[in-house]
Amino acid sequence: MRIWGLYTGARRSAAGRRGRRGRRLLAVVAAVWVVVTLAPGCATTPPGNIDDICEIFEEKDDWFDEAEAVEKRWGVPIHVQMAIIRQESSFKDDARPPRTRLLGFIPWTRPSSAYGYAQAKDATWDWYITKTGNGGADRDDFADALDFVGWYATVSHRNLGISKWDAYRQYLAYHEGHGGYRRKTYRNKPWLVRVAKQVDRNSKRYARQLHGCREELESRWSLWPF
Repeated sequence: MRIWGLYTGARRSAAGRRGRRGRRLLAVVAAVWVVVTLAPGCATTPPGNIDDICEIFEEKDDWFDEAEAVEKRWGVPIHVQMAIIRQESSFKDDARPPRTRLLGFIPWTRPSSAYGYAQAKDATWDWYITKTGNGGADRDDFADALDFVGWYATVSHRNLGISKWDAYRQYLAYHEGHGGYRRKTYRNKPWLVRVAKQVDRNSKRYARQLHGCREELESRWSLWPF
């Protein structure tokens, strides 16, 4: 009887340990679920109307100041900055290229390391940080992404002679890289030429809209006494 009691006690003890491990496992799973479920809610949502730059800046009240700071630093007009960001990410902070499909249906690798508002690749972003000294820059930070676009357009202007106001050619150089632009690789990509023309149209529309609301955007804090 004593041996049987020891045996049943051991079984209960083992079952208890398994139960505790199971509860701990469930707790871990629940914690992971909470993180995965709630984390996306921390991301910055895109503007409600990306076709109207005035509405964008009204909704995202820091973005105008950040875009204006880039304009003053790099000389790249706000409407050009915003048209490029719009094309690259539709103002989504965590945008990435869609995954390729293995066997036509299994999600696989992404075609490049492009990420964030400006869809900057790892190597190009590292180049930007090295040249500007902006070591704390993040691709999912809007101000940093705008500064990247301003810097890149400035390099394109210096190395390729592209006007900072020329959204069409700036975008071709942005997409193909400076070497690709020199080789005119875009001539073999009719779809890219169409996209660059759309960027130019968006830039010109943004410019017209901004002309009508810029004064208000610049003066909205003028009554603030501090």
